[in-house]
Amino acid sequence: MDEWTKGADKRVTAGDAPRPSARLLDRLRERIRYKHYSIRTEEAYAGWVRRFIVFHGKRHPQELGAREVETFLSHLAVEGRVSAATPNQARSALLFLYKEVLETELPWLEDVEPAKTTRCLPVVLTPDEVRRLLAPLEGATALIVQLLYGTRMRLMECLRLRVKDVDFARSEIIVREGKGFKDRVTVLPGRLVDPLRAHLVRVSALHDTDLAEGHGEVYLPWALERKYPHAPREWVWQYVFVAARRSADPRTGAVRRHHVEAQSIQRALREALRLAGISKAATPHTLRHSFATSLLENGYDIRTVQELLGHSEVSTTMIYTHVLRRGGRGICSPLDALA
Repeated sequence: MDEWTKGADKRVTAGDAPRPSARLLDRLRERIRYKHYSIRTEEAYAGWVRRFIVFHGKRHPQELGAREVETFLSHLAVEGRVSAATPNQARSALLFLYKEVLETELPWLEDVEPAKTTRCLPVVLTPDEVRRLLAPLEGATALIVQLLYGTRMRLMECLRLRVKDVDFARSEIIVREGKGFKDRVTVLPGRLVDPLRAHLVRVSALHDTDLAEGHGEVYLPWALERKYPHAPREWVWQYVFVAARRSADPRTGAVRRHHVEAQSIQRALREALRLAGISKAATPHTLRHSFATSLLENGYDIRTVQELLGHSEVSTTMIYTHVLRRGGRGICSPLDALA
């Protein structure tokens, strides 16, 4: 890591000589937070802006133009040998930098074509494979994976669940600020009611311990902490799936108990796939695909599945109909007909 990269993320103190690069990244982060983008987006955009500047000899982005942007994106795609999603994310970060931070008119950057992505059929697990996948899992990890399959939630939607969003009386879960900042309602599987209740009893005891030790606050979005100053310590606002230990908030430094890390669930799922002997490149999102495919196989119409998944367009949901066509559009192979 070079000296510029080491200093780029540091806040400028009163006694320091302010660096243009550091100030630029600070302005970038402030604008991202003003737009209510996630911490992951903030980290990704800041990383791409750093790489862009370092790639061009640490020149200020105001001195660079369309040719430098295209050179950088081409370097990622050709020499970096990355998927199309990577240069497209870098393009989005640079577009945000110039438009939102530097307030520069960008007709040239708008004309930089995004890399063409490959539309792949989703990986889907059969019900038997799901049963084998769940067998080696235990504790909160098993509960999370079962919720992913039984509710069609995305991984981060599940990990960000608050206690108040689980309605046992109505057997439903409210997903807050899902993809596209949309709320939606999903079903709470009956077989998970008792395990989830027992899990929340353990989490409640942990929360009481945190309160007794002078902690117990949780992160609240959208300035809710200022509007409801006592809410961060209230039980209903706590995460359902909490981390094993407290940690410092990367933005404020406040020590809180955050939700479970996504990487821990991803690692556990990979290990469960290995133990189950399932030779598929499955991820937590595969369980969402498997949910949709299972509904279609059981006779539910495409519009119902679209609504349950929260898709804006039915064309997005239609991809699961291709998964149902076993053997390539559902035909019988001529080789099988020889028998």
